[in-house]
Amino acid sequence: MFLIDRRQMLALAAWSVAATKAWAQAPMHPQERELYEAAKREGEVTWYSGQYSAEPAELAGRAFSERYPGVRCNVVRTTSQVAFQRLSQDARAGVGQCDVFSSTNGGHYIQLKRQNRLLQFRPVNADGLLPILRTPDPDNYFQSSFLGIYLMGHNTRLVSEADAPKSWTDILDPKWKDKLAVGHPGYSGAIGLWALQMRTMYGPDYLVRFERNKPHVGRSSVDPVTMMTAGERSVGVAVPSATMLTAMSRGNPLKLIYPAEGVLAALSPSAIPRNAPHPNAAKLFMEFTTGPGLSTAVRMLFNESIRPDVPPPEGARPLDEVTMLAPSLEEAERGVPEVRETWRELFGV
Repeated sequence: MFLIDRRQMLALAAWSVAATKAWAQAPMHPQERELYEAAKREGEVTWYSGQYSAEPAELAGRAFSERYPGVRCNVVRTTSQVAFQRLSQDARAGVGQCDVFSSTNGGHYIQLKRQNRLLQFRPVNADGLLPILRTPDPDNYFQSSFLGIYLMGHNTRLVSEADAPKSWTDILDPKWKDKLAVGHPGYSGAIGLWALQMRTMYGPDYLVRFERNKPHVGRSSVDPVTMMTAGERSVGVAVPSATMLTAMSRGNPLKLIYPAEGVLAALSPSAIPRNAPHPNAAKLFMEFTTGPGLSTAVRMLFNESIRPDVPPPEGARPLDEVTMLAPSLEEAERGVPEVRETWRELFGV
């Protein structure tokens, strides 16, 4: 079991505090300084985020405010689909409340861009991202801000490593009936991407066979980790590595499963709505998300770093050793709504 003892945790915390403090005090590049001065006059930024769970999202918000005193970050943490629904409701009401929108469903950005609802902006710090994340949109209406790894996990007291599933198709075996847990694509963008990827790889019959095993369907992709920790389900499907690593570090009897075919990689952007009420603070926040600050803060809670100059979280498998599966943004826009409706018909939820 991966377990961080007290001394390791204190060392990790000390490194993170020192690294965050060093970054907070680092000189600002000219565009960042200019945006900061303008953002101080606006005083706040509101972040609709479906990418990070509550604790790392709040930690990121605090790190932003430490870097930029006088600019408060209002963190509105929901699942990606709910964040998009909230943004859509704002648009229908003719109000602007969101400054930065972050979702694990790339299709959201294709739709928003086509509807001319995004502000064009490229942060300077984006040049320092991992190469695969630097240019998600050639027109610069959205920019990579999150790398989520979604795989499987099992409760080691209920299922031995030898008996645990080894591939995405293994969980279709009838022996896993009433033993699986999964999120819901109507609430979680990552689960929508996973369902689409499975359908693409194995055909429409995959979800039909998966439903026959009667998995417990929660909302967020995090919910199955809670179910496994409580011993209510044996195997979690499409669970975030960050949440699993956090639970494992606390001594819970859980273990990651890297499926033979590969993990689902959510290469997810952030964007500024055209009607953002605090546009300068929003641009400053985009500099923050692509700079060292965000990765330094969230890796402390086992989230992936999106920059090569910030090390990966403790216990994570190096990304160059992992096969990553991901629909394109265009495929996500077309396919996720379809699999969402199919899911509701099959599972009745």
